[in-house]
Amino acid sequence: MNRPGTPGNPGAADRTYDVVLFGATGFVGVLTAEYLAAHAPAGLRWAVAGRDTAKLERLRERLTGIDPACAVLPLERADVADAASLRELAARTRVVATTVGPYLEYGEALVAACAEAGTDYLDLTGEPEFVDLMYVRHDARARETGARLVHACGFDSVPHDLGAYFTVRQLPEGVPLRVDGFVRTNATFSGGTFASALNQFGRARQMLAAQQDRRRHEPRLVGRTAYAPTGTPRFAKEVGAWALPLPTIDPQVVQRSARALERYGPDFRYRHYAAVRTLPFAVGGVAAAGALFAAAQLPPVRRRIGARLRPGDGPDEARRAASWFSVRFVGEGGGRRVRTEVSGGDPGYTETAKMLAEAALCLAQDELPDTSGQVTTAVAMGDALITRLRAAGIGFRVAARQEAVTGRR
Repeated sequence: MNRPGTPGNPGAADRTYDVVLFGATGFVGVLTAEYLAAHAPAGLRWAVAGRDTAKLERLRERLTGIDPACAVLPLERADVADAASLRELAARTRVVATTVGPYLEYGEALVAACAEAGTDYLDLTGEPEFVDLMYVRHDARARETGARLVHACGFDSVPHDLGAYFTVRQLPEGVPLRVDGFVRTNATFSGGTFASALNQFGRARQMLAAQQDRRRHEPRLVGRTAYAPTGTPRFAKEVGAWALPLPTIDPQVVQRSARALERYGPDFRYRHYAAVRTLPFAVGGVAAAGALFAAAQLPPVRRRIGARLRPGDGPDEARRAASWFSVRFVGEGGGRRVRTEVSGGDPGYTETAKMLAEAALCLAQDELPDTSGQVTTAVAMGDALITRLRAAGIGFRVAARQEAVTGRR
């Protein structure tokens, strides 16, 4: 496959940039740009892009304070409302990372441009409907051109996807495997995250239709099974907390990695939970989520709620510095049980920016499996991205091992 982004591939010389960050002046975009300014290796050809040149110029001044070399950082004007500008942007770079959401509203034109140009694409979406629609509409073309379309490259869903992958790697091969993930965090939401969640809650029927359409287009898995059922609320002794099913995109992403990689075994199951210490807090969380879902079904109420926290808003530096996350995994199979953990700082912003930036650098610079089309972080980058994230301060560890496990949870 003659992918333009492959190191050593002569086609890479045809591209002006190795990495372009699109939506660089938004809340998470600025954090990602700052991370790249501080950590991009010498010689990396990168640029920031957006629709407002004046804002890009102010961002460049800010980045120059981190690295004086950013004084000449290229600025690219591109707009989601101008498909031609996105096609030109995609044609000039090997990797595009975008923070412009909600993606269902603003994302498809860039996915289409990257699929057509053979350009690797990364985003931060947690919107299942968007991911399913992009698979149906653009996976086939991306496979033809060699583009890798990697959605959910932030807290949705890197810790969960790579955490499940890391856990599976600690278990025997060729046997049925069971993995449960338990999420804990003290972080707050950004305006963009909140807007995406409200939008999803109000589109349940459309989400189901997109999911069903995807299933009609996906190849059937032969000789293996991989599924991610919704669990039931329970007290999970293995983590000492109440476990509440999390209706996020994360279990779907883990399931797709398991479908694509035989290392997950002939029969794989993943369940995804929020871990809550006390029963009253668990009950309150369920009630609050139900109330928000019900309110989101009414457009006027949804707009009123959404106006309270707009895209571009987010917690200040002090709040982010005090935030943390932990995802604990319990995996078993072949008579063995293992407990692992992925952990880090502020998940929605600081660590999400880090994950997106490192994923972009990984696609641009590392030797990776030969993949194309819509792929997950585990499938496209796997061990290479785990190595990068560990070096960047995100923990991946084995907490405990136990032999001679009997029975099935």
